[in-house]
Amino acid sequence: MYLGLDLGTSGVKALLIDADQEIVGSAHGGLDVSRPRSGWSEQDPAEWERATEEAVAGLNAAFPQALAAVKGIGLSGQMHGATLLDAGDKVLRPCILWNDTRSFAEAAELDADPRFRSITGNIVFPGFTAPKLVWVRNNEPALFKQVRKVLLPKDYLRLWLSGEHISEMSDSSGTAWLDVGNRRWSPELLAATDLGEENMPSLVEGTHAAGRLKPELAARWGMSGPVTIAGGAGDNAASACGMGTIGEGHAFVSIGTSGVLFAANASYLPNAASAVHAFCHALPETWHQMGVILSAADSLNWLSEITGRSPRELTDELGEALKAPSGVTFLPYLSGERTPYNDAAIRGSFAGLSHQTDRAAMTRAVLEGVAFAFKDNLEALKEAGTTLHRVTAIGGGSRSLYWLKVIATALNLPVDVPAEGDFGAAFGAARLGLIAAENADPVAVCTQPATSRSVEPDKALRDAYEDAYRRYRTLYPAVKKATV
Repeated sequence: MYLGLDLGTSGVKALLIDADQEIVGSAHGGLDVSRPRSGWSEQDPAEWERATEEAVAGLNAAFPQALAAVKGIGLSGQMHGATLLDAGDKVLRPCILWNDTRSFAEAAELDADPRFRSITGNIVFPGFTAPKLVWVRNNEPALFKQVRKVLLPKDYLRLWLSGEHISEMSDSSGTAWLDVGNRRWSPELLAATDLGEENMPSLVEGTHAAGRLKPELAARWGMSGPVTIAGGAGDNAASACGMGTIGEGHAFVSIGTSGVLFAANASYLPNAASAVHAFCHALPETWHQMGVILSAADSLNWLSEITGRSPRELTDELGEALKAPSGVTFLPYLSGERTPYNDAAIRGSFAGLSHQTDRAAMTRAVLEGVAFAFKDNLEALKEAGTTLHRVTAIGGGSRSLYWLKVIATALNLPVDVPAEGDFGAAFGAARLGLIAAENADPVAVCTQPATSRSVEPDKALRDAYEDAYRRYRTLYPAVKKATV
């Protein structure tokens, strides 16, 4: 048996698989986010321990024999969080999370230093780890002097599980300290933030062994033998392992609260100027690119709250036959936008409203606007040298057939829908645990799920969608000028 532990923002998911990668069961431990000030987002790492205990206890209650047979554990987690430890591994302050924006000025300062984009291949975003440490240095200097180790959230869990200070390439790519092309810490970038390699965990590949479960935890959880802990992965790379998105040209589009267009690469292909994330993948000598939309399904959720209709009711109202864009355009920048603009201040808008615009027309505009944001991501990936021939859809928004037709036609790519199953980050983490424990072939383990259906672009409406996308592209500079 193999256990995947996924540390998300709202909880820890524990998922058990057997040697045939069949899911035995899963359990959850809840988490809350503290927001002491506007733009701040924090969690107490002790709560991660509690939530993990809660999730594993749930598995132990339902599947004690299976849990006892666990040989490998894989870790996945929310990225970018700054967990600060002193010389005795005591937590110095609550972890500053990925969606905390307090360090926007520090991020801009680091990003203005050309070494950061050159070495990391990425813009220094406010959510990344390095600017958070600069903020602590500037605002909590006495505490900063006590910092001996900086760990990402899942790697703090590893410390608790194994006593080891270890991270891996995919998660560390989001710190703004990693030399992503060469897969190692950059002493130069660390020094720019008054830190050194001694303040960082050691690095392994996500498929490699990275510690063993402490005997006291193994005994408490009823595990009978030595348990290997894999390097693991950041949440998107772990999801890619769960989806089998590991080979050159494989890609998925995630229509969750936020949106991600994720492409696996056999080589390092940065494109920082278009706000594309170029990160190491969890498998050795592989990389990936991501375009990120900050409000994907959240845009539909927003419309749902405004109209008093559920997202399902809104999309069901459209039927299944794809319609041409109506002339109403929606910019899904409700929380700013990441790719391709890196603009935290921009806000969403409707354009082209008339007396004839009804609820259905607004729903269509929202779905189209998110699809066009994904097309912006696709164009940014193309500029970085990535060509995609099809994508797999995951996330809550993928349950809408109409939305999938919109995305397929906007991207002019077939969209595959996987067969029913749980192929998320916890499953990917469990796969990494299997690979590390058994020294298994990652490619043989991280296979793609069966496809239940493929949604083809509507050729008859391609020109109409291209025209609508051109209108969409003209609106960003106009809205930015009006909102600055």
